[in-house]
Amino acid sequence: MTSDFLVIGSGIAGISFAIRAAEHGSVTLITKNDPLNSNTAWAQGGISAVLPNGLRDQNDSIEKHIADTLDAGAGLCDEETVRTIVGEGAQTIEELVSWGTTFDRKNDRYSLGREGGHSERRILHSKDTTGHEIASSLLDTAHDTPGLKILTDHIAIDLITTGKLGNITDNRVIGAYVLDKSTGEVHTLRSDRTILATGGCGKVYLYTTNPDSATGDGVAMAWRAGATVANMEFIQFHPTCFYNPAATGPEARSFLISEALRGEGAILLNEKGEEFTLNYDKRGSLAPRDIVARAIDTEIKKTGATCVYLDVTQKQKGFMAQRFPFIHQTLLQFGHNAEESPIPVVPAAHYQCGGVVADPDGTTNLRGLFAIGEVACTGLHGANRLASNSLLEGNVMARRALARILQQSPPGDNTAVASIPGWEHGDTAPPDELVNIYHNWDEIRRTMWDYVSIVRTDKRLLRASCRLRNLDREVREFYWGYRVNADILELRNLVSVASLIVDCAIHRKESRGIHFTLDFPEPDPHYQKDTIMHRS
Repeated sequence: MTSDFLVIGSGIAGISFAIRAAEHGSVTLITKNDPLNSNTAWAQGGISAVLPNGLRDQNDSIEKHIADTLDAGAGLCDEETVRTIVGEGAQTIEELVSWGTTFDRKNDRYSLGREGGHSERRILHSKDTTGHEIASSLLDTAHDTPGLKILTDHIAIDLITTGKLGNITDNRVIGAYVLDKSTGEVHTLRSDRTILATGGCGKVYLYTTNPDSATGDGVAMAWRAGATVANMEFIQFHPTCFYNPAATGPEARSFLISEALRGEGAILLNEKGEEFTLNYDKRGSLAPRDIVARAIDTEIKKTGATCVYLDVTQKQKGFMAQRFPFIHQTLLQFGHNAEESPIPVVPAAHYQCGGVVADPDGTTNLRGLFAIGEVACTGLHGANRLASNSLLEGNVMARRALARILQQSPPGDNTAVASIPGWEHGDTAPPDELVNIYHNWDEIRRTMWDYVSIVRTDKRLLRASCRLRNLDREVREFYWGYRVNADILELRNLVSVASLIVDCAIHRKESRGIHFTLDFPEPDPHYQKDTIMHRS
């Protein structure tokens, strides 16, 4: 199958790109699960944007949003990239609304929230299910867009490059091998314009706010193809994930309690009822996420408690049901009434700030490959993402990537290549062998949680590296020896991404943002470079 554009991923970045690109040529978008089971769809808080005069808070400005982003990024943001993406916030909101997204309003103006690290109210939201509102409106628009074909339950195996086909003078991405999960067949999808929009890698950790689909597929595939990857040590932990040891199932373990609650006055307390965050930062519960997550981690270890508490009981009765109905109802289903008692919370892996090195227009070091959204490392987030900047980044990068492609390689300008060989399966895996896949998946996630989480040391990182090398050998045997399925592919990607995180963490000999190591507790003013990994 040949398309002018091949989009891998169905979050805000992928679908935004696909809708626009369909005006200029044929588009095939693949998604390995229901598109409404993505990090975009799971986002609660909202999307940050400085609106035009008359629609925003009088004190806010684009310069303030830029300053907040740079401050949260702990000295590692690329200021030009920050200015580019933050500067297109109003355009993004206008575009999303034109595609059917509805944001909360108050008195004929948008109701703006505030989150940690933001100096002003600039978060547009749709109650506490903003991501679902955006994802569903984009998906509806995509289904009504001529020339856009969506292949659900399809997972990319690997990118196809001319280098792998034997071309020694030019290495370009010309498509991907894709597994149809429902039939087990592998299809060759040919395109000179392949867009990675696969999101992050939260499932590499034992506890995460991400859906099961967040297995780092895009980073792993790009890395194997020869793309440059950077700053994977910067995995952001969200400070407030619901803690309830009596609850079962992934929904209970992964249920995020939006930072927007703290923006509306909720306060973090320790088991003694003390507002402990003020001991770590004068902004208290509204400090940037890296500071708050570390404060919670320190408090839990210092006191021996199993969690801390997010207190919203001081708000007027009915506040939760009106402003955060999804969170309120979900907590009630788990047996907790947030209006009567503080919510038990712990940090959990949340967002990948590093990734495939890309310009704000998605350009990578591989011709024909563009990376947009969370899978990309542009310099916007630096060493720590500012809350609610990610949905903004996904939409802006999609718009800019299409503009760059139309300028450089418009549809119809296809390069001839040698015939692409079909996929060859290994033997069929016997059912009892699949048990080892699940065991390895669990071992990767526990290793990462125990040795590569909020607070790190070189000794822990080296232990993780040793274990991952052994796991990598086992996973290679599975991949090459048996017929591929989604579990084997995701396991292969997880071990690759986990190894990149550990390697990057070992290379950074300082504490900066969300990479905190006891061996080098202070940022090094002379250490401002990225941890860049090149495929040998």
